[in-house]
Amino acid sequence: MQSRFVGLALLALSLLVLAVSGCSTLTRKDAVPSELSAQAEVSGMPGIRYRFFSHTGLEAMLTDLRARLGKERRHSPGEVMRQSNYLSISGGGDDGAFSAGLLTGWSERGDRPQFNLVTGVSTGALIAPFAFLGADYDYVLKRVYTEVNQEDVFIDDGLLGALFSDSIADTTPLHKLIKQFVTAELLRKIADEYNLRNRWLLIATTNLDAGMPTLWNMGKLASVGTPEALELFRKILLASSAVPGAFPPVMIDVVADGKPYQEMHVDGGASMEVFLYPAAVAAEALHSRILSPGRDRQAYVIRNSRLDPQWREIERKTLTIMGRAVSQLIQSQGYGDLQRIYLSTMRDHIGFNLAYIGPDFKEPHPEDFDRKYMTALYEYGRRLGKGGYPWAKTPPGFDHALYDDVTEQVAREQKALKAAQ
Repeated sequence: MQSRFVGLALLALSLLVLAVSGCSTLTRKDAVPSELSAQAEVSGMPGIRYRFFSHTGLEAMLTDLRARLGKERRHSPGEVMRQSNYLSISGGGDDGAFSAGLLTGWSERGDRPQFNLVTGVSTGALIAPFAFLGADYDYVLKRVYTEVNQEDVFIDDGLLGALFSDSIADTTPLHKLIKQFVTAELLRKIADEYNLRNRWLLIATTNLDAGMPTLWNMGKLASVGTPEALELFRKILLASSAVPGAFPPVMIDVVADGKPYQEMHVDGGASMEVFLYPAAVAAEALHSRILSPGRDRQAYVIRNSRLDPQWREIERKTLTIMGRAVSQLIQSQGYGDLQRIYLSTMRDHIGFNLAYIGPDFKEPHPEDFDRKYMTALYEYGRRLGKGGYPWAKTPPGFDHALYDDVTEQVAREQKALKAAQ
C-alpha cells in the first residue's frame, strides 16, 4: 500500500535501525536455503504459486494453463470463446478508492465484462478478489473505501514499533477487515470460476528472503477448500499490502526437502506496482497455441495514482529530501511497469486500455486513509466509470505511431537478414 505515509516511515525506520542496530531482533524460523528455494511449498498445497523470474516457475504456470484449458474444452466442448478480457489493478494505498469507484460505476453502466484474468498488487490485491467475482461484490469495494478510517487499517506504534518490532505500524485492524469479507463462501466461488470456467486470479507478493516476486494462483489455492487454505488466502492479501518497514511482514510456513522453513513476504509493490502476466509465459503460450491468437483480447489496467508530475518545493532537510526521492522512485517504477505491460500487449496483439487518476481530481489529502478523501476519490472514479471511462490506449507520453514505425522497421530488417542468409 504505497502512500505518503510509507516514504517517511521507511526512511525514519532506516535511520533508527542504523542508530540502534543490535538492540533487538525478533525471532523467526529458519529461512529457506538458497539451494532449496525453488522446491519450497506450502504443506498440503503444492503448486499454488509461481516464482516470477524463475524458469521453473514459468514452466509451472504453463503446465497449469495447459491443464485448465483442457478442462475448459471438456466442460464446454462446442463453445468457442471469441473474446477474453484481462484486468490489472495496481498498488496505491488509499488511492485504491479510485479503482473501487471506477469498477462500481462500470457495473452501473451495464457493460463491465467478466474478466478471464484479474491481477492485483498491494491495495489492488485487496480489491482483486471482489473485482474477479463481479458486480455482486461492489458493495464490499464501496464499504472498504468509503466507510473506514485510518484506525480501521493500522495502529501507529511509532518509535517503539521501530525500535522493538518489525514495523512502525500494526495491521491487526486490516487483518480483521480482510477476515470480515474473505470468507469460505467467497473462496468456494473463486474455486468454481477457476475449475469450471478457467478464470484466473493472481496476487503478487515479494519474498524478501529470495529477493523475488511470487505470483499466487488464488483460484488453485481456493480449490484446496480447507480452513488452512482460507487462512493462507487472507495472509497473502495482507502480505501483498505489507509495505516494508511501515507494515509488518507476513511469515509463511513452507516445507523444502522434508524440513520446515519460513518465508518472509511483503508488499508486491516492492517488486512491481502493477503486472498483467509474465511476458515469457504469454509468448510461449501463444507459440504452443495454449492461447488462441484468434480471440479479441482486451487488457484493462487501472493505475491507482496520478501520472501527471506533482511539483512541490522541497526543504533542505534529510528526511524531506529522502521522502520525496522514495515517492519519485515509486512513481517512476509504476510508469515503467505500464510501459512494460503496453509493449507486451502490443507484441501479443492484445488491446491496451489504461485508467488513472486525472489532474482534475483536486480533493485535499490531509492524512493516509482519510475517509473524506477516499469517499471523494471513490465518487470521482464511480462517475467516470458510469459515464463510460475514456480508456487511454497508450501510457502517457508514449507515441503509438512511433512504436508502430519502429516495429515495422525491425520486421523489415529481420526479413532482409533472413533473405541474405
